[in-house]
Amino acid sequence: MIKLNNLQKSYKKLSVLNISELTIPAGQSFGLVGNNGAGKTTLLRLLLDLIRASEGYVEIDGQAVTDSEEWKNFTGSFIDEKFLISYLTPEEYFQFIGRIRGVSDGDVESHLKLFEPLFNDEIFGKKKYIRDLSKGNKKKLGVAAALLGDPKLVILDEPFENLDPTSQIRLKKIIQQFQAEKSVTFLISSHDLNHVTEICERIVILDQGEIVKDIPVTNQTLQELTDYFGENAEV
Repeated sequence: MIKLNNLQKSYKKLSVLNISELTIPAGQSFGLVGNNGAGKTTLLRLLLDLIRASEGYVEIDGQAVTDSEEWKNFTGSFIDEKFLISYLTPEEYFQFIGRIRGVSDGDVESHLKLFEPLFNDEIFGKKKYIRDLSKGNKKKLGVAAALLGDPKLVILDEPFENLDPTSQIRLKKIIQQFQAEKSVTFLISSHDLNHVTEICERIVILDQGEIVKDIPVTNQTLQELTDYFGENAEV
């Protein structure tokens, strides 16, 4: 599904990402963790062709993302609030996204029913523009939009950030439902080690733009991650 080939990103003389090779197969739930400045968001932006690599390239389904638009038809993503349209209401936003993805109004409505517990009656029917929503509700809106239209690949940056504990658990269950029922390939960057180990089957640790660990998730993974970041905290 995803393949990185000698992927490098530098700003002037500062290297922020250097990954010689990485492959993520279709259907895998892949977690990306690391401290601030590790290169996680840079990697996601390269995957989505939002910035250009200094060297190397990203392939999705065998085609470089810079050379093809095909991958956009089956990829959903939410990186930050810039992915939203602040001057629309949530209702208008989903109508817009539905039209872009070729999803009927009825199917959009059915999709949003899955998110009713997560939205907790705080988003629709409030006569608010997206810009007036809380950070947590903007996050919920963006993730729900990323999952619209039966994507094969979903890329999320910090999906649990700004969510209260109940909302985090509800979102985790939604992601697990899409994994189980639709075999979606997820790439999730998160600081929440607990949630990422529960929803991902493989986790990569980035440090200063490089992969330092690539591990399959087991019952010991959370402790392994905790030990790794704990040791770094003591340096």
